[in-house]
Amino acid sequence: MSDSTDQPNPVRGDPTWVAPALTREEKTRNVGKTPVFFGPPLAILTDGQKNTMEISGKLNRTAERYLEIQRYHGLELNEPERQCIAHICNIGFMSPLEIRELPFEVRMTSFQYDGLDKEVLAQKLDAASFADLVVVVESLGF
Repeated sequence: MSDSTDQPNPVRGDPTWVAPALTREEKTRNVGKTPVFFGPPLAILTDGQKNTMEISGKLNRTAERYLEIQRYHGLELNEPERQCIAHICNIGFMSPLEIRELPFEVRMTSFQYDGLDKEVLAQKLDAASFADLVVVVESLGF
């Protein structure tokens, strides 16, 4: 027997146990249950489903697909263009309709920034898909 005073490492279930840091790719394990408010979009998405495993699967599939959309969509914007869109989005929550109206809002805003050409930005936004616009708004934190 050892006279060592080393404490054993805590294990899962022990209140002092801390989960190891995971990379984004490693976050595939079950992390436990999380209460989620089902507002209208989630209620519509899971309409008619009662089994929590089916609902969980549907939410995770949808989130996985959304992450792929974010990975492959968006627009190349310079800093003045990003600042202009951030100014427009600064109202907070952006509904799908408000996101679709970004080109109109860019043309109408009184926002000014050195190097900003609002008409060029509006044309970029006009030519973009809805997925591209959503990714732009999300990338700015709105």
